Amino acid sequence: MDYKKYTEQYLSETVMIAHIIDQSEIVAAIQILSGLRKTRGRLFILGVGGSAANASHAVNDFRKLAGIEAYAPTDNVSELTARINDQGWSSSYRKWLEGSRISFNDALLVLSVGGGSETTSPNLVEATGLAASKRAKIVAIVSRDGGYAKSRAHACVLVPVMNNDRITPHAEGWQGVVLHLIVNAIADEIANESKKRLL
Repeated sequence: MDYKKYTEQYLSETVMIAHIIDQSEIVAAIQILSGLRKTRGRLFILGVGGSAANASHAVNDFRKLAGIEAYAPTDNVSELTARINDQGWSSSYRKWLEGSRISFNDALLVLSVGGGSETTSPNLVEATGLAASKRAKIVAIVSRDGGYAKSRAHACVLVPVMNNDRITPHAEGWQGVVLHLIVNAIADEIANESKKRLL
């Protein structure tokens, strides 16, 4: 294998994504989550696999840097596995959101490669459907065609597919990029608000 060529191609695809990703959807996501902070709503972050790891990272950053109360079901392995064991995988995230009493004052952030469907990540589908029924704001960072999450999202950052062999690594890698962008935009906003109060 030519590692030099592979590296060049991978990074070239990353640059292409940076040029064509829909910045207006990122701005919309920032606006929603900045508004959530101001109304003191909660943010529930869902992901599966690598996206679950990104969800945990995002919980930390939103709480510590952006001043938003945030949670992920995958951060409590005891509750999550109990729900999966007793109630099934498909309903596990929905039941967790019900237990958290998600409401219109809260927001749901879905991190996924495909966005969920009847056959893939049905737990995301059920949870997103519940959030929509409660009139919570929904933000998604997904790839492919965006799946169910895109169909219900108020803001959906769709990571463009550059290479069918690398959909997942680009999707999950760009979740990190976009999440850091959003968090730091809100953190900068908080810093500017603090400066104004001191003037």
